[in-house]
Amino acid sequence: MEINLNKLSKYFSYLLRHKPEAVGLYLDENGWASIEELIKKSTDFQLTRELVDIVVETNDKQRFSISDDGKRIKANQGHSIEIELDLKPIEPPGLLLHGTTVRFMESIKLKGLCKMDRHHVHLTESKAVAKSVGSRYGKPIILNIAALKMYDDGHSFYKTRNNIWLVEHVPFEYIVET
Repeated sequence: MEINLNKLSKYFSYLLRHKPEAVGLYLDENGWASIEELIKKSTDFQLTRELVDIVVETNDKQRFSISDDGKRIKANQGHSIEIELDLKPIEPPGLLLHGTTVRFMESIKLKGLCKMDRHHVHLTESKAVAKSVGSRYGKPIILNIAALKMYDDGHSFYKTRNNIWLVEHVPFEYIVET
């Protein structure tokens, strides 16, 4: 039986970022779940520890982490449920990127980049990642964010294990032309 790793990754995202209660999975305050419990309670896939490890290791966006003791798993960011990411503020580079599409630009010009139903706005240093994210919604546009200026003006930035930069909001005046 061939396993679709992309579907399995989406299933993990669904459970670890949005709806752990769908299978009765317990997440601690930092979003960690027992791998053993995930395997036992999975309803859509017959999971094994090997499959869990493969999804974590091969996910192109490195969405998941396994704890140092190897017993727990969590999503690195993108949660719509309340968890504490336990990240420390850090100074960002001068410029960060955000992938979007034309249809969102009118709203972005009015409100800036908003976190919507997530904990933070996601930014990246990678043009390829920004383009990939924007492509999910149509023809991609890559926005340049004056991150260091934002930081100097008092905005807090956080960096996840998989190199995604998080910020509460990006006011439009920090979106710059290059």
